[in-house]
Amino acid sequence: MEQDALVDQLHSMLGIVLYMALPPLVAAVVVGLLIGVMQAVTQIQDQSLPLAFKLLVVMAILALAGPLLTVPLMREATAVFDNFPLMTR
Repeated sequence: MEQDALVDQLHSMLGIVLYMALPPLVAAVVVGLLIGVMQAVTQIQDQSLPLAFKLLVVMAILALAGPLLTVPLMREATAVFDNFPLMTR
């Protein structure tokens, strides 16, 4: 396998990882900021509150957006398996 093809393959895979990780990460950051502001305003010092809300939101995002997020992964996996004989020469 040529180095250019390998670099292109790795670039594509890293793009898919970023695409799949972005929605849950953004949701967790937004919820964490909102809960942090609410805790600062109300002076609640519970440590498990932000974690519980972040966990619920990330699970909901993955459940709702999961089918949309797996489409590029399945497309890339199919391409890799189809081109495997050419890549291993």
